[in-house]
Amino acid sequence: METVMVRGRYKIVRVLEAGNDYAFAEAVDITERETPVRLLNIYEGTWLPIYARIFSEIRDCPAFCEAFLAEESLAAVFLPCGGVPIDRVFYRGADWPWRDRLEFTEQLLHQALAMANLPPAVSCAALLADNVRVDVDEKRISLRFRIRPMEDMNARELALLASDHARKILAPRFRQGDAEYAFCRRLERGEFLSIVLLYAGWHRAMEEIRAEYEALDRKNAFKRWFTFLWKNVKRFFRKNRR
Repeated sequence: METVMVRGRYKIVRVLEAGNDYAFAEAVDITERETPVRLLNIYEGTWLPIYARIFSEIRDCPAFCEAFLAEESLAAVFLPCGGVPIDRVFYRGADWPWRDRLEFTEQLLHQALAMANLPPAVSCAALLADNVRVDVDEKRISLRFRIRPMEDMNARELALLASDHARKILAPRFRQGDAEYAFCRRLERGEFLSIVLLYAGWHRAMEEIRAEYEALDRKNAFKRWFTFLWKNVKRFFRKNRR
């Protein structure tokens, strides 16, 4: 197989997506010894001038390495991250303790908040489901910057995407406290109009959520089970009255 080099520095080792004037590839930076793996987003055609402007506006993004023109293409280079897509970890029935769920939600929303000043075409793409990565062993959430071309993105879309992923982590389940359930209902209704408001709302709710679970943990197993049973019964009847 012929070796493909970009700018004489990045050796393509695997093409992950190609087509419609966009390609995404894994490459090796031959000038870097310790951590040489890089992710390349390559744009051509009508996307080239659009994303040339977008990447010129990037500030304060630690994963962003550089963007440059290579013949008739624009290449944007990012650091990689580990983990698997969030949908493979957080799904209905997934068995995670409440403390882990709160920690993962905090990590997710903090990552989204850190992208508040990035162009929405970058931040929203980075929050697509296949880019939100979970390292189960390290209990860490990272974002992969596979920046597919996206049109008409804005700050509101960033908050909606982050809300959707937070709902996956705080999924409806039998052993869910009322404070967490109420916050999930707010996420479902799309109440938070920006990622800043979402993060602030989460921090206010998190204190109440934590206090409720800590109080439940002080009960014996039977009382705790009965409390959750009663909460679920009340939710069932409230839903059916609406």
